[in-house]
Amino acid sequence: MEQPPDSHIGTLNEGSLHAALKQTLRQPGDMLEVKVDGSFIDIVRGETLIEIQTRSFASMRRKLDKLLALGHPIRLYHPVALRKWIVREDRQGTFLSRRKSPRKGSAFDVFDELLSLRDAAAHSNFALHLLLVEVEEVWRNDGKGSWRKKYWSVVDHRLLRVAEEVVFRTPRDYLALLPAALLEQPFTNADLAKAAGCGRRLAGKTTYALQAMGVLQRVGTRQRYHLFAVEPGEETEKG
Repeated sequence: MEQPPDSHIGTLNEGSLHAALKQTLRQPGDMLEVKVDGSFIDIVRGETLIEIQTRSFASMRRKLDKLLALGHPIRLYHPVALRKWIVREDRQGTFLSRRKSPRKGSAFDVFDELLSLRDAAAHSNFALHLLLVEVEEVWRNDGKGSWRKKYWSVVDHRLLRVAEEVVFRTPRDYLALLPAALLEQPFTNADLAKAAGCGRRLAGKTTYALQAMGVLQRVGTRQRYHLFAVEPGEETEKG
């Protein structure tokens, strides 16, 4: 392990949410921003490598696969916003207003990104820790944002609190996020969308990811729609 000579390496581009989660998770004896086998790690706790990913899992895939192949135990922490408040600032960063967003998140939202973790999720040395959080999302009137946001930019996310932690150690653990009654018989993506209260697109990503991870299988069709059922028995772990 190699400690960076400059303590700011790895933190210059991290947002408030990432930095706050790092401090929340930090324990006595932990080392921060340590280089391990060519990759900077957020927290090193003994032999365990702890990474915090606040955005897409896709950018982590190669790094995780490499470190797992080298035998490192990895814990990946990812926040999902249960509740969010929108804070608006002017171009200079002066506070203008604060309101509660109507959108509420849930642990089920992890399926939007899970396909990128399909290989890591099946590895015996990997666990995903989903942090259900409340945050402030900071919008700035700088004219640089998308037209959908009327050219306001989202410049930061601030952690308010961690409400709950959900841990997934094997691919089958993710089945607990699906409505239990749905798993008693074959179901379609439309059935999943209705039971879980999500859109068809997210339902499709969910079944695709769970198939890739070996815990769901296609068992036929119903009115031209694919039917899915839980794979019997235990999944085969890699590693």
